[in-house]
Amino acid sequence: MRKVIVKDYNPNWIGFFKEEANSLHSIFQHVLLDIHHIGSTSIPGLSAKPIIDLMPIVTDIQLVDHFNKEMKNLGYEAMGENGIIGRRYFQKGGDNRTHHVHIYEKGDPNVIRHLAFRDYLIQHPVEAKKYGELKQQLADKHPADIEAYIMGKDQFIKELENKALKWYIELEL
Repeated sequence: MRKVIVKDYNPNWIGFFKEEANSLHSIFQHVLLDIHHIGSTSIPGLSAKPIIDLMPIVTDIQLVDHFNKEMKNLGYEAMGENGIIGRRYFQKGGDNRTHHVHIYEKGDPNVIRHLAFRDYLIQHPVEAKKYGELKQQLADKHPADIEAYIMGKDQFIKELENKALKWYIELEL
């Protein structure tokens, strides 16, 4: 059973990301374009479940399936698209997850969605604080129910994503 544990921001999360990114780079090197730290652990000061989310960007998503054995050797479970068309998702740590890897092909709109969300919260600490407080309240209320925790954040995340995408597009203009 996955427990819902939200912890105060840990500056070591950046190092954990870099370490894992180096491992992923050694696997995907010839198809890899970039690796981004996403999710709550990528936002300084934000409380989070201590799971490092990595987002590699590749030249061809179909090629990723050829690396499932190497990912398994790193401790990852290959989950295929796992509900998002065009993504390859891997998780590490079983019920005590340590890492999630969300791989997208260059140009996939989900890349912008993730980066906009991250960058928006970094630039808007009041919004990040509200998000962190919501996550802590939900973790306290649903410590053994990951689905209730996720559903409790859903509407807030959708609203934040909309704000973030508008903000991000305005920056790019």
